[in-house]
Amino acid sequence: MAAPKTIAVWSGSTDQRGLLKAATLAFNSVQQAYRAELFAANYQNYADWVQSVAVSGALPCLLEVDGPFVAEFAWRGYLQALDKFVSPEMRSDLLPSILAQGTYDGHLYSLAQRDSGLGLWANRRYLKAASVRIPTVAQPWTLAEFEQAMDKLARVDGVDYPLDLAVYTGASEFFAYAYLPILAGFGGDFIDRASYPKAGGVLDGPQSVAAMTRLQGWFRKGWARAVDRNDDFEKGKTALAWTGHWRYTPFRAALGDDLLLLPLPDFGHGLKTGMGSWGWSITSTCPEPAGAWAFLSYLMSADEVLRISDAIGAVPARKSVLARSKLTGSHGALKVFAQQLFMGHGFPRPATPGYGTISKAFATAAGAIIAGADVQTELTRAAHTIDEDIAANRGYPQ
Repeated sequence: MAAPKTIAVWSGSTDQRGLLKAATLAFNSVQQAYRAELFAANYQNYADWVQSVAVSGALPCLLEVDGPFVAEFAWRGYLQALDKFVSPEMRSDLLPSILAQGTYDGHLYSLAQRDSGLGLWANRRYLKAASVRIPTVAQPWTLAEFEQAMDKLARVDGVDYPLDLAVYTGASEFFAYAYLPILAGFGGDFIDRASYPKAGGVLDGPQSVAAMTRLQGWFRKGWARAVDRNDDFEKGKTALAWTGHWRYTPFRAALGDDLLLLPLPDFGHGLKTGMGSWGWSITSTCPEPAGAWAFLSYLMSADEVLRISDAIGAVPARKSVLARSKLTGSHGALKVFAQQLFMGHGFPRPATPGYGTISKAFATAAGAIIAGADVQTELTRAAHTIDEDIAANRGYPQ
């Protein structure tokens, strides 16, 4: 009997390491043709590290890629299309957002087991004490209601400040992921999405400036704070936490039945929320694409999708699994995440090969704005950085 062929697998996410290791062991035990070998990277700038390795031609067969970087990796030739592997049945069962984030130039390059959830986590006890309305996806808070709620919550005994905006993440991808819905809620964006020609006039346009000016105002009023702690919400120091599904487990452990998930507010242009997550891609240099797909199709099986999504509180990638989910199903504690996506409120990060520059430029600007810098100046500087990158790459021709 021939020895199993080795399939090298690289993971960059941090919220599923144990689950992924268990899946790898299970896959290796149920078949003998392939052996998946998992390497979990701990690099803070994983995307930059992948690109540095790609230059030497040493990428693995299966690569985990954060959704907004799929376009860049596909454009650079690191990935091969999955179209020939994905059956019509599987494709029809995938969430539209999963297909959208994995597609570049008309081809599917990545599949994720789950989509992300971004919302307002709340302490039910504090909301009750402040006598504020509990919003729904159908009737979210308006900007005025949101700010009124923060003003009331700031006066509740035990609340140091009402809103945790997860500034402790630093100048990371979180800023682009979590704050883009604020820009979009005001009518702004990172870049002109009509073929992505420029950021100038958009990222530093009046709508985006208004959005980041408002965000800066929340810090100036003391409603939000730039702290390096990540547990203020668990400790009851804050009443609201603007962050994602990956915080469900520690939040639930700390607050119990007082934990409540709310939709994001409508800032004037409709409710907008973050979307996109880590997915899997087969590299263009993979010597065993059939084996890579065997492992990927195992990860995308209904049971595996359900197992990982319920374990981390994410939205299952397959429609058929959603009804089975104890957390994001119709009666689950995290159903708001699924409702926001299914009702079309997801606002994707730009699917352009230049996204890495966009993310870093915005994160730098956001950090400076939170620290009190002039909003227009910082956003214009970021827009110039992005436009210079676009020009240097001749518009990223397809």
